[in-house]
Amino acid sequence: MAYDKPIPHPGMHTKPFWEGTKAGKLMLPRCTNCNRVHWYPRLICPHCHSTEIDWIEGSGEGRLHTFAVQHRAFGGWSRELPFVTAYIDLNEGDRMLTVLRGVDPNKPETIKIGSRCKVEFEPASDDVHIPFWRVVDGG
Repeated sequence: MAYDKPIPHPGMHTKPFWEGTKAGKLMLPRCTNCNRVHWYPRLICPHCHSTEIDWIEGSGEGRLHTFAVQHRAFGGWSRELPFVTAYIDLNEGDRMLTVLRGVDPNKPETIKIGSRCKVEFEPASDDVHIPFWRVVDGG
C-alpha cells in the first residue's frame, strides 16, 4: 500500500536530515560552538545562540521518555487507530517526537518508560523517508 499520510517538504535547512533518512541514517544538527545536538533543525543553536551548525550522524538509538495512545486521527492516520505517539530521548542528548512502533496501543500498561528504542525509516515518496522509532526492549 502506498504511503497515504502527510509528507513533509524538505527545505534547504533540513536537506541533510532528509538525505540521511533516505540513506537510512539519522542526521542531527549540532552546534560547533557548544557541541550540543538539538532537534528540530534550526539556524540558531537553542542552547548558546551560535549560528555555527553542523550535521552529524546520530546513533539512531534512544530511550522512551513518554507516550500517549491516540484514538482520533484524520486521513491515513485514521486507518491505524489506535496508535502510540511518543517522545524519544536521543542518545545524543535531545528529544524527538515519533509514532512508536513495536508496542500494543490496546495494552498501554505494557509500554515502559525508559525502554530502549531504535529508529527505522519508511519510504513516503522517492525523495522522503519518514523516521519512526521502535521499542527494542522492555526497559
